[in-house]
Amino acid sequence: MPALSEVLAALDALWPPERAEGWDAVGTVCGDPDAEVRRVLFAVDPVQAVADEAVRLGADLLVTHHPLYLRGTTTVAADTFKGKVVHDLIKHDVALHVAHTNADTADPGVSDALAGALDLRILRPLVPDPSDPAGRRGLGRICELPHPMTLAELTAHAAAHLPATAQGIRAAGDPDREIRTLAVSGGSGDSLFDDVRAAGVDAFLTADLRHHPASEATQTAGRNRPPALLDAAHWATEWPWCEQAAAQLDAVSDRHGWGLRTHVSRTVTDPWTAHAASTQSTQSTRPPENSHTTGAPR
Repeated sequence: MPALSEVLAALDALWPPERAEGWDAVGTVCGDPDAEVRRVLFAVDPVQAVADEAVRLGADLLVTHHPLYLRGTTTVAADTFKGKVVHDLIKHDVALHVAHTNADTADPGVSDALAGALDLRILRPLVPDPSDPAGRRGLGRICELPHPMTLAELTAHAAAHLPATAQGIRAAGDPDREIRTLAVSGGSGDSLFDDVRAAGVDAFLTADLRHHPASEATQTAGRNRPPALLDAAHWATEWPWCEQAAAQLDAVSDRHGWGLRTHVSRTVTDPWTAHAASTQSTQSTRPPENSHTTGAPR
């Protein structure tokens, strides 16, 4: 069996920590470098449910996409939820390692896994990494659909191929618009609208789209038709990376003869748990004329 330090070196070779954004917190959170590793669990979020799953599984290493302590901390006390995660992992000899923005821009990276889940043909990165002479690394991916779809069909396709969440898939644009090219970016992507417009794609699928950036991105200026937008749950756009990452570590294990057993958590850690479609029209919610809604004297 390999030592934790050997497995971590392999993970750092797949997703070099120096390629993470400066604000990010990647790398090893806890773990004994000399401990043996037999089982590895991959997940998106280092939350208590996933830590409990790692303990039940008998995992020696938990690899998550999201950091546990992104903004730092002054305590790991067990009466805080993050502190309890650390305590429980250490108590049961489970190491925790994070690959976040260094996995986003990798080749293959988070958006490659997202494109694969959607059966797309990848053309190139949306935002290329200038340090990659091969032009394969970078943020997001520009893709072609297997065949043209309407926006409504593409929305249903995404809903059927990504993990189920309460949110599902929202779309902005003409439902009958034909879509041939699609940019994708796992996780929050509304900072990439300028790059999406420059790419000239028909649509953009990402997560966490906010009202004002999305509204502005759908407005027409001059002769350029703005891209349609598809908004998926953050967790759903990044979960496919867990399967891809587990397969990458499997390949490393096979080369070294380690015999690791890798697992992918199927615990849904998206924070939203229920959804109800709106049924009330704007006409029915409009206050009657001359009504007073603030409680001010007449």
